[in-house]
Amino acid sequence: MSLEVTGKLLVKYDAQQVSEKFKKREFVIELAEEINGNIYTNFAKLQLVQTKTDIIDRFKEGDIVKVSFNIKGNSYVDKKDGLTKYITNLDAWRVESATGATNTSNSNQAAPAYNNNSGNQAGGNNYNAAPNFNPSPETIDDLPF
Repeated sequence: MSLEVTGKLLVKYDAQQVSEKFKKREFVIELAEEINGNIYTNFAKLQLVQTKTDIIDRFKEGDIVKVSFNIKGNSYVDKKDGLTKYITNLDAWRVESATGATNTSNSNQAAPAYNNNSGNQAGGNNYNAAPNFNPSPETIDDLPF
């Protein structure tokens, strides 16, 4: 399953040679989403593996990027307590500019919405998360006053 997110590149870590056969490089993006007039910020740490560890080099911290990634998970038995534990990784396989980097001199252009729905036909800078928002029972205000 392939997923995409768009956000601001916050941190690029150095590549790590985890074992003789495995190399990874982690990076963090800031995800902002507007829901009912409030902006919620999340931070996602993703990783690039093997030969893809250098694809983040052409971006600098602060750039708005679109990241294509897969969710990968593994289980293992902890030797200390014998319990099965689970690890989930967000494995990025493509990173590209989300700002159309060809014309960055236009200062009148609105800042991009990080978590833009790819189905949004309105031009790209509108938050349309509210129609897809499914509030939890704790967030619904049904009091009569």
